[in-house]
Amino acid sequence: MTTLQNKIDFAIVFSVKHANPNGDPLNGNRPRTDYGGFGEMTDVCIKRKIRDRLLETGSAIFVQSDDRKTDGETSLKNRAESETNGLGKAVFGAKANKDETARKACEKWFDVRAFGQVFAFGKSSDASGVSIPIRGPVTIQSAFSVEPVSVTSTQITKSVSGEGDGTKRGSDTMGMKHRVDQGIYVCFGSMNPQLAERTGFSDADAGTLKAILPCLFENDASSARPEGSMAVKKIIWWKHASKAGQCSSAKVHGSLTVDADGVITLADTCVEAEIIEGF
Repeated sequence: MTTLQNKIDFAIVFSVKHANPNGDPLNGNRPRTDYGGFGEMTDVCIKRKIRDRLLETGSAIFVQSDDRKTDGETSLKNRAESETNGLGKAVFGAKANKDETARKACEKWFDVRAFGQVFAFGKSSDASGVSIPIRGPVTIQSAFSVEPVSVTSTQITKSVSGEGDGTKRGSDTMGMKHRVDQGIYVCFGSMNPQLAERTGFSDADAGTLKAILPCLFENDASSARPEGSMAVKKIIWWKHASKAGQCSSAKVHGSLTVDADGVITLADTCVEAEIIEGF
């Protein structure tokens, strides 16, 4: 299978209404905002959702969330060294060939060949001293709202009888819930053909990502993000004519303007844009 032949840039435009898109654990789990009051959703959070959608399509994923694990492995180390994935300790052992290990890991796991991964093992491991860095061709930026967002905080109470026979009412526990009332967010990403040659990321892999991005927030509901509170509005896909690209990603990304209603405007650039509706 040939690796990615054309540089690709893309943007995700999505809406948030009465939801917490990405809570900050260092700030009481309030929705992340920058110093200007613009809402933020980190690249790590977005890649987590991409991995979850890929898992649902049957792709092999290395970094799996605990509530969506498909193999029962308890850690990344165990998953890497598991014989069930066809690699095992023979590949990730102390005398492992780093280039061969990286190649096999990229062949096995979609997210490794897309986003990259560092396989680092502690001194207690059989693979002591092994550190295998893999640089992925797909980069995702943090998403930011197009305008400052309003964050609403609500005090809540809950009463749960956690002990006894249930006849006695437990004491109320006070807590807080936070939400973004409304906002339009934009996230940018790119795919680098030169790095794709090193991981084996192919045109078919790019097509898989292109197919799952419009439904990024499906099957992702929670108390903080109720069904329908977050939705992809548009995917803008720029496919360059060569591996190097006709112009810089900065120029391509800068050609997109999105207003507070989610209406997009595209300035003329050297790369034609394909606009894909959200799911």
